[in-house]
Amino acid sequence: MRDAMRPVELIGAVIGEGAPDRRTRAGPGSLRQWGLGRRLLERGREVRWGPDVASDLSALPSGPMTVVAEFSQRLAARVSASIEAHRLPVVIGGDHSCAVGTWSGAVAALRRRPPPTDPDALDRYRSGPRLGLVWIDAHLDAHTPDTSESQMPHGMPLASLLGYGAEALTGVALRGAKLKPADVVLIGCRSWESGEAELLARLGVRVMASDEVTRRGFAACLSEAIARVREGTAAWGLSFDLDALDPADAPGTGTPVERGLRLAEVTGALHGLAWDPQLLACELVEYNPELDRDRSTARAAEDLIGALIDRRSAGAALRARP
Repeated sequence: MRDAMRPVELIGAVIGEGAPDRRTRAGPGSLRQWGLGRRLLERGREVRWGPDVASDLSALPSGPMTVVAEFSQRLAARVSASIEAHRLPVVIGGDHSCAVGTWSGAVAALRRRPPPTDPDALDRYRSGPRLGLVWIDAHLDAHTPDTSESQMPHGMPLASLLGYGAEALTGVALRGAKLKPADVVLIGCRSWESGEAELLARLGVRVMASDEVTRRGFAACLSEAIARVREGTAAWGLSFDLDALDPADAPGTGTPVERGLRLAEVTGALHGLAWDPQLLACELVEYNPELDRDRSTARAAEDLIGALIDRRSAGAALRARP
């Protein structure tokens, strides 16, 4: 139960240089100043802000890839330290290129854990402990430099974590792939290019596009996704891009896309998941305060994280389990 009660540590990922619109760099500071940590304390869980990790703007003349790669190494170390201190890190971005650092650091911490003594759990470690990841996003984020027209790193984090793309990103914290394709599920995608779609299809990554989510309901899709990423893995994580939501609920995002997920349905399905001791880390990214209206997107961010850390109702503790 001690693992389930880990304090939540909010980590600001202060970066916008991975995207054409850099204004998401202001997202973490805006949410901190707004009082996100204080508001989340009302949810019945210890919550505190840790030190931010900020990109080095002096490196920008060398290009976005250089900025993101250097930043990712430091964010990875920060996330690893939070996990190893028995906290639940929740990374607050920043553009989605920060996912390279978040999940590279999470995997590095996971691989440094001693093997379990329980025989059933030990099976999960025979080829090295694996991390499962649920990726909720309007986009696939699976470009490589060979397929990306923009060459912007915010479109490449998932491919990098799967071991494809620029070595500057695939080599963060650990060399090579951090995730296995079978351990990743994407939900809510509705905008992509052929190159990234072809990569994920070839690898066999499960993608629940927006049409499937509309047909089946978000809760059913999330339940299947969590069961899949927990099967045979040592832990799992959640990456949530605010542009997965419909712009009516979250206008202040880096790259909004119409016909998104509705906030009420999403928060209902996320309720209490942070009490699962196998949840290793989370991230919430792409808040652009300059595009927000009446703080509606800030409140959506509060609702999403708050739903995760809320105390569970009777019987809900098994909802994440296969």
